[in-house]
Parts: sequence; structure tokens; C-alpha cells
Amino acid sequence: MSGVSSPEELMGDTGLFRQLKKALMERARGGELTHHLGYEKGDPAGRGSGNSRNGHSAKTVLSEDGELELAIPRDRAGTFEPRLVPKGMTRLDGFDDKIISLYARGLTVREIQGHLLEIYGTEVSADLISRVTDAVLEEVKAWQNRPLETCYPIIFFDALRVKIRDEGQVKTKAVYVALALDAEGHKSVLGLWIEQTEGAKFWLKVMNDLKTRGLQDILIAVVDGLKGFPEAIGAVFPETLVQTCIVHLIRSSMAFVSWKDRKQILPDLKAIYRAENAEAALDRLAEFEDRWGSRYPAIGQAWRRAWEHVIPLFAFPPDIRKMIYTPNAVESLNRSLRKIIKTRGSFPTDEAAMKLLYLAIQNAGVHWRRPVAWTAAMGQFAVLFGDRFALSAR
Repeated sequence: MSGVSSPEELMGDTGLFRQLKKALMERARGGELTHHLGYEKGDPAGRGSGNSRNGHSAKTVLSEDGELELAIPRDRAGTFEPRLVPKGMTRLDGFDDKIISLYARGLTVREIQGHLLEIYGTEVSADLISRVTDAVLEEVKAWQNRPLETCYPIIFFDALRVKIRDEGQVKTKAVYVALALDAEGHKSVLGLWIEQTEGAKFWLKVMNDLKTRGLQDILIAVVDGLKGFPEAIGAVFPETLVQTCIVHLIRSSMAFVSWKDRKQILPDLKAIYRAENAEAALDRLAEFEDRWGSRYPAIGQAWRRAWEHVIPLFAFPPDIRKMIYTPNAVESLNRSLRKIIKTRGSFPTDEAAMKLLYLAIQNAGVHWRRPVAWTAAMGQFAVLFGDRFALSAR
């Protein structure tokens, strides 16, 4: 590219790229007007046609490269309706996507304004940013109501705590996430549900929502031990095996432990769920209580209360068992969502929280990979669940 001596001459506000984009758009608009009139500029065929060119008007539009000043051709009859940059359009395709992309990465409205001003030299109002991101709500609604597979081998149900303004007060609400693995090992978030008060009625509502969308069976549901959740799952999906999330059980157990004891206690807890079978696991729990029960009695009590939903994983071979008690996909997703939530003190509405979390999920989904052990696990599922797994594989 001879004659271009610096990046500014190429990429700057008056650089070659912007000039080329402006020229191409103006030329395209001129072509649209020619098509509308039915004759080329200066063609004698236009005489007496009843309509003709009528100069240009200036129009400023927002693009991914910042503000762009365009000369818009006009016709005398005022019947010209351009398609490339329609009347009333102030933003080119791609600009709204840029705002949504920044929002999905957790930037606040003020931070987005600063970013667009710094990088593109464009001042954008907070109202415009809100209107652009609010347009996502229709997409969220469609996503939340989309049809589901008939059966999923594993669904992880987990919760995040989010501060949301409600009735003039900032309240902490639970946002429940359902992350599923399908028969091919592909991950997808089935939905988000926001509720301030947790309980059996709410869990039942979530289960019925999933069933209404086409889900007929869940082979294994991994939950975080909340009271009433296993019963709600059993009421709607009676054949589902409900497994307590071991990661949550470990995390809640460690909350009782002083820092100086943590390195010693963690291996003893791991020995419980890594035992070869349920009987051996119960022996490991008894050994744990003999060693630590006098100092931390609440830990053993918590494991025994949850024991009915701790032991189901021992019915499975190592490949499946590891996927159940080491839900890396859930932890990875939650890290992404918590990182986004941290940038906000609170959300003004449930819809605002739903909008941001949905965008963050779409952004995180790009990096999800099929579990390494899934090929081996598929064979085990086929043997253990027979026709039920075959239903998910159709």
C-alpha cells in the first residue's frame, strides 16, 4: 500500500479504511437511488419521468469504527426508501453487537460508554445502551422456552446468589442453573430460574417447566442438597436417580474447619467418596468421625443426613462416578457467571439479572468441551440404563 506512512493514515479517523467504507456506502446508496428512479445519472431517459435526483443530505451513523458522516442522496418526489441505511437508522449493523458483546463480558453501562469513547471516539447515551441490551430479552424468552431433548443422561442443578432490587430493597435471590449433558456428551444450559424463597413448590415449578418443554426423563440429577429438591424431582421424574453434589458437600463441610486443620481433613473427606463401594464409604465416614468428630461434630452429622443421596454414585463404574463427583463443567460455568456478577453491586430487576447471565452463558458456551471420558461412559450408560439411555441417544 504505497503512500501510507503510518497506522494513523490507515486506521485513523480520516484514514484510508474509513474513507473507503464511506465511499462504498455512498456509492451503494447512489446505486439504490438509480434503481429506484430507473435511469442512470445524466441519462436523457429521466427527462419528464416525474422524479429526479435532488442533491444530498448529511447523515451521521454509528459504526464499529466510530461515527461515520455520509452524504445521503435524495429524490424530488420523496419516495426513495433506501435499504442499506434506512430512514431513521442511526447505527450500522455490527454496532449493536459490539455493545452486547461488551455487556456480556460484565462491563457496566458507564464502562461501555467509556470504552466506546476511548476506542472509537463515539459518545453513546446510557439510554441507547439500555435499549440495545433490552432487545436481548425477547431472545432470552425464546431461549427459556425452547424445546428440550426427550432425555438427558446427567443434569446438574446449581444455584448462584445475586443481589436484586425488589420493592425498594436490595434482596439476595437464588438464580438456579440447569446444566445438562446429552447422549453425545455435549453441554447446554437448559434454563435459569430466579426465586427469593426456596422450597418444594419452587423446585416443583422448575421440574414441571422442564417437562412442559419436552423433557421426559433424567437418568441422573445432581443437586446441591437443598431440602425438598429430591422430592420435587421424584414427583415429576420418578425414575431419576438423585445424587447430592459432592463438591457442595465438601465445601459446606470445610466451612466448619479452621485453617490449620484443612490440609489434614480434606484427604479424610475425599477418602469417603473415593471408596470402592458404599459399605467401604460408610467405614471411611465412621473413621472420619472417630478422628474428627469431637472437634467438628457437624461435619459427620451433615454427611449422615445426606447419606441416602451420597451413596447412589457407588453403583456406577469409575468413569461415570468421576463425572458425578467432579463436575468441572458446572464449576467452570459458575466461575464465569460469578466473575460477571462481581462487577455489579446489585441488579435493578430480575430481568436485568436474567439478561446479563444469559449473555454470559452464551459467551461461556464457546469454550465448552466434551468430557474426555464420555466415550467410555456412553457404553456404561447403555448397559446400566438400557432403553432409557437409548431414548436420549435418538
